[in-house]
Amino acid sequence: MIGATCPDPGRISVAHSIDAAFTALPLRALADAALARARALGADHADFRLERIRSASWRLRDAKPSGGSDTTDLGYAVRVVHGGSWGFASGVDLTMDAAAKVASQAVAMAKLSAQVIKAAGSDERVELADEPVHADKTWISAYDVDPFSVPDAEKAALLADWSTRLLAADGVAHVDASLLAVHENKFYADTAGTSTTQQRVRIHPQLTAVAVNATTGEFDSMRTIAPPAGRGWEYLTGTGWDWNAELEEIPGLLAEKMRAPSVEAGRYDLVVHPSNLWLTIHESIGHATELDRALGYEAAYAGTSFATFDQLGTLKYGSSVMNVTGDRTAEHGLATIGYDDEGVEAQSWDLVKDGTLAGYQTDRRIAKLTGLGRSNGCAYADSPGHVPVQRMANVSLRPDPGGLSTEDLIGGVERGIYVVGDRSWSIDMQRYNFQFTGQRFFRIENGRLAGQLRDVAYQATTTEFWGSMEKVGGPQTYVLGGAFNCGKAQPGQVAAVSHGCPSALFRDVNILNTTQEAGR
Repeated sequence: MIGATCPDPGRISVAHSIDAAFTALPLRALADAALARARALGADHADFRLERIRSASWRLRDAKPSGGSDTTDLGYAVRVVHGGSWGFASGVDLTMDAAAKVASQAVAMAKLSAQVIKAAGSDERVELADEPVHADKTWISAYDVDPFSVPDAEKAALLADWSTRLLAADGVAHVDASLLAVHENKFYADTAGTSTTQQRVRIHPQLTAVAVNATTGEFDSMRTIAPPAGRGWEYLTGTGWDWNAELEEIPGLLAEKMRAPSVEAGRYDLVVHPSNLWLTIHESIGHATELDRALGYEAAYAGTSFATFDQLGTLKYGSSVMNVTGDRTAEHGLATIGYDDEGVEAQSWDLVKDGTLAGYQTDRRIAKLTGLGRSNGCAYADSPGHVPVQRMANVSLRPDPGGLSTEDLIGGVERGIYVVGDRSWSIDMQRYNFQFTGQRFFRIENGRLAGQLRDVAYQATTTEFWGSMEKVGGPQTYVLGGAFNCGKAQPGQVAAVSHGCPSALFRDVNILNTTQEAGR
């Protein structure tokens, strides 16, 4: 595999251990029963995965509770390769007999799949790339305070306090506040001898202020740009984000936005902040470099990819300052793990190097099928009832080690727009033609910000846009953005993923006026 490195993912946070309630489950005994039955039935490979996923949300409207949820998904799955075909089954009965029965069902499914594949005239066989054995490994994500250890009343009180502060500002008519949190435990074992136990925590706070012009009925909103993160409750109380500063500036920015003129469509230089650029990376690079898409194996959910496998090493994805990595090891990344759902150790590798397509995201089957050697650990299932599929790593644009500040990037623009925060987006089925809007747009005149604009969208093809990138900012501008809700597969699955990037300067980008486009 091109450019892969393997930082040691076997560390355990000194502050935490795997939840005792999870390790008290008969993890090893269930796995042994399932894997032994799969072997006895002739499986060439079998893996067992037991998960407990707790997900919760808290929502407020105008500082008052408006809804919430708290659910736990507990179960296990057995996946096999038998006779060159996949088989999969899952269960919730935590007994040895039940686990063995689920393994039998997985083998039966593989046999049925083999008959269907043969009837369709295909002779393709499932083979998996080799992976070293990782026996009895434990990994815990980097966080300080499990959000589920904090009383619900305390969570609601903090969100209400933040909402009240926004509502007290002139011009703010309504405030929506939400908090999403996930605590994920996973045990994996396979017939090769790998066994891993992992624990991940992630959190996503968000506030949106709404302004309404009582005379005209016109309204608009301004949302926080704080990204979701692989952190704990400490993220809301001072570690990783300055919430006081952001809440203080939102009312003024929203008031200015309400008065701002509509943009004049045309071509502009852009300076794009990480709070917006992460989503462009996700859609035009992250999905496009999933190798199952590029090969056409994934097409039912949001299409394939223009970055086809025959272009590896030759496709000019962007300018020479474009360097993008796939990374399952980034601290606080939403897609950061120790080991994936095929027992592959977390890695970091090149996707785009000096503007040229240099790699893809793979799982063990796709890595073997394409001759790339080892998988880079991108198999993931969002629940014990779903089969692992190839999912996105933390895909990130690297900063220039000696790069400019955001202010200096703006200083190099005579006529342009500074883009902050994500909003809506649209991209075609091959991840090639796109347009993106944002939360805030500022006119740049002679190297200085000159007030906000409204109704802005930037439009390009993927290679045109990244080819226009003249400069990337330095490490001081780098932010790890992301989302909880990346969708893929059929039946659909959802995964959390982060995308880091610096601020960046793009030259001569097409700008649309969204109100004019809507009227056409």
